[in-house]
Amino acid sequence: MVQPLNNSPVSQDYDIPSESDLYRCVHCGLCLSACPTYRTLKVETESPRGRIALMKAVKEERLPISDRVVSHWEMCLQCRACEAVCPSGVPYGRIMEYSRAQVFKLNKQGDNLKMISKYFLNVALPNPKRLLVGAYLIRLYQISGFQTLLRTSRILKLLPGKLESFETQLPVMGKKFFTPTETIFKAQGKSEHKVGLLSGCVMPLMQGETMRATVRVLNKNQCDVVVPIGQGCCGALNLHSGDLETARDMAKRNIDIFLKAEVDVIVTSSAGCGSNMKEYCELLKNDPVYSQKAQVFSGLTKDITEFLVNLPIKIPNSRIPRKITYQDPCHLAHAQRITSAPRQILNCIPGVQLVEMEDSSVCCGSAGIYSAIQPKVSNQILEDKLQKIAATNTQQVVTANPGCMAQIESGLKNQKSATTVCHVVDLLDEAYQAETVDNPGNSPR
Repeated sequence: MVQPLNNSPVSQDYDIPSESDLYRCVHCGLCLSACPTYRTLKVETESPRGRIALMKAVKEERLPISDRVVSHWEMCLQCRACEAVCPSGVPYGRIMEYSRAQVFKLNKQGDNLKMISKYFLNVALPNPKRLLVGAYLIRLYQISGFQTLLRTSRILKLLPGKLESFETQLPVMGKKFFTPTETIFKAQGKSEHKVGLLSGCVMPLMQGETMRATVRVLNKNQCDVVVPIGQGCCGALNLHSGDLETARDMAKRNIDIFLKAEVDVIVTSSAGCGSNMKEYCELLKNDPVYSQKAQVFSGLTKDITEFLVNLPIKIPNSRIPRKITYQDPCHLAHAQRITSAPRQILNCIPGVQLVEMEDSSVCCGSAGIYSAIQPKVSNQILEDKLQKIAATNTQQVVTANPGCMAQIESGLKNQKSATTVCHVVDLLDEAYQAETVDNPGNSPR
């Protein structure tokens, strides 16, 4: 194994990009126009091709894993848009995860990522109870008026370090959280499927109503739904930050819980979670106990839109007269290659007019915790996305990932735009609920 030229060599036990993956790249440059950071910054080192060149240089001992190299790797959104256009089939997401694993093991992460790892990725995410307590405290801080007071008083500017910046990045907590339960949510009419629903980590705290809409939509489509107690975060954020061992522990917990539940399918409303869960088989490929279990788990995992269109979906009887546009989440469009399913669902709702957005599959700048680690570039990417949304002249932006929802909603709010944001299942559920009002006897409640 080649070791990087620094004072803390990477041990042979560490995950590193394989040569077969790394040297697939022929540096053709087709990835450049697909990469959001290259499109924004116009710098070769902020492109997939440039970052892979740095990975090769480290592999060949021509460069150490220096702070400068790390800064270019951390600028990557890991949106995987490059994978969708690469003629050589470079598994860029995988080699970036392994490159960041090297950085993590050497403790060379940037300051922002180190702070987020210390207080969030390593403390809150692996422990659902801590995460829930933290969410309650943030919600109390937000609804009590104390947040507004601090922001208007400018006291935050007096805080040390980057605490003011992180405070502005706090997610807005939902009014009612969604949590795993022993309750089985029964299908309307005859049950055709037993669905295990991933609750996950942040989405049930920020978008609890979307989670409840997911349950109602599944029930409407003849599915019993279980949300097993004991499940937790899918591990995607830890994986993307380079902490593969914590991500593996999270994956093992979810595998045990969902396989024990004996469900027909595992469904998620989060594109990022779904992408990661479908790749548990890669994450745990060398685990003698979990490699086969991971294969089974990944095979059972479906995005909610992917699952619904293959039922087939029940067409609503009510009309939702609304002009909308759709934002493709990166990990749905690029990692899972699912683009038609969400559009099929939206187009099946009577009254809905779908207007396609230019560059719909280009990242919005959220990218998990990217908006907190690289706020300046994230905002630049978001600004371009907001311009594309405005050009559609629509009433609502629909997407299929919690991070996209929060990022775009925050941007529209800052612009004082009247355009709203929702999940695909929110709009479908709204149509079903309108149908219920028209036909009270068919209520799914």
